[in-house]
Amino acid sequence: MKRNRRAKIVATIGPATSSEHMIRQMFLAGVDVFRLNFSHGSQDDHATVHGIIRALEKEVARPIGILQDLQGPKIRVGTIKDGRINVQAGETVRFVLEGEAGDRDAIPLPHPEIFASTAPGHRLLIDDGRLHLRVSGFDGDAIVADVIVGGAISNRKGVNVPDAVLELSPLTDKDRVDLEFGLKLGIDWLALSFVQRPSDIMEARQIVGDQAGIMAKIEKPAALDRIDDIVALCDAIMVARGDLGVEIPPEQVPGRQKELIRACRLAAKPVIVATQMLDSMANSPQPTRAEASDVATAIYDGADAVMLSQESAIGTYPVETVEMMDRIIWNTENHQAYRSIIDALEPVMDPSVHHAVSEAAADIANKIHAAAIVAFTSRGTTAYRIARKRPEVPILTVSTEPAIARRLTLLWGAHSVTAERMISSYDEMVEDSRSLSQSEEFAKQGERIVVIAGVPFGTPGSTNNIRVVTV
Repeated sequence: MKRNRRAKIVATIGPATSSEHMIRQMFLAGVDVFRLNFSHGSQDDHATVHGIIRALEKEVARPIGILQDLQGPKIRVGTIKDGRINVQAGETVRFVLEGEAGDRDAIPLPHPEIFASTAPGHRLLIDDGRLHLRVSGFDGDAIVADVIVGGAISNRKGVNVPDAVLELSPLTDKDRVDLEFGLKLGIDWLALSFVQRPSDIMEARQIVGDQAGIMAKIEKPAALDRIDDIVALCDAIMVARGDLGVEIPPEQVPGRQKELIRACRLAAKPVIVATQMLDSMANSPQPTRAEASDVATAIYDGADAVMLSQESAIGTYPVETVEMMDRIIWNTENHQAYRSIIDALEPVMDPSVHHAVSEAAADIANKIHAAAIVAFTSRGTTAYRIARKRPEVPILTVSTEPAIARRLTLLWGAHSVTAERMISSYDEMVEDSRSLSQSEEFAKQGERIVVIAGVPFGTPGSTNNIRVVTV
């Protein structure tokens, strides 16, 4: 099951792809990590899918990652009189916390945290930003807002408040129940929605511990303001361009995407680029040229993974979409411009022993044209540090912990293997690296591999040894 590319593919499971047959076909087409979107479907539905993936994993004898994406808080207007109100630019409307079925003078907005946090000049964006209002003041307990871009406000439409930091936990009561359920199932990654501040990651960490990797979804401007602290505390980042593209101007999204990818590469943390990557393929067997360019841009930027949402969850062509994404990644990574761009974006490494050893392993492998880098890793840290360098040769990551091996399926360039035993000597390290590099079809007899590990063996964070081995 060796992939012919470095960047990974994450695909969302939904009604169109929840069967055993479809999950198998998508995996064979190139999916590395499956996303379970807990905004939709029942726990029983997700448990069934989880079981199918784990059975497939056992059959193909290769780790498969599972990402649980929590719904997070949903800010919505309440019930509108007659179902909808049409407002026009230049009008003034009032939002109230409680009340009967509303009209333009009393639009229900049942979220006290908005009333506590908004101030004059703040924007209110309704229905994915289709309507744009600006707070002009307060009338008693009501928020008074001027309509900048009008349209229809209908029941339960979403509201974005990009200029305020809301006193909201990223974990709703529903999320906490779903998270407990996911951890019992054995998820590998947790995607945390509505992250605004570093403390949001710490709140999730108290529950998750080391049972799964925590992935912060960056979709709020407040998170961008504290991004270095957030990256330091989480295990991975998702560039959630859907809500982010509503809350910041669309023209800023490409630059922010590059900043986030670079911040993650600097910190040796995986990063996913998500939302509308091949959106038209939900209903078409071919993407637009712009969509193909969008995927390629994320690969040129150095993203660890790109993600499919509705294209694979409810689309008509889910397998074809995965195959298309696989081809776009392969062609991008094999283009003559790719290596020079990736190398130019290489961040300055941390001057620690462990980072220096990992960087040296990648440099040696490149210079001697090694068949692969074999990284023995207890917690995945060694693999993350090597991948940050974006070496020209594949990274064969070896861990005795199935949970770590599954988590590494998200990492750029990593071919993850679960080892049957933990190495305890140099002889075992050489023997296992030779055997695995051949059985996983990375090296032939006579070729060289670069082996990196920590001594004492099996000690997390002890990366300090490089060895060049002839197969």
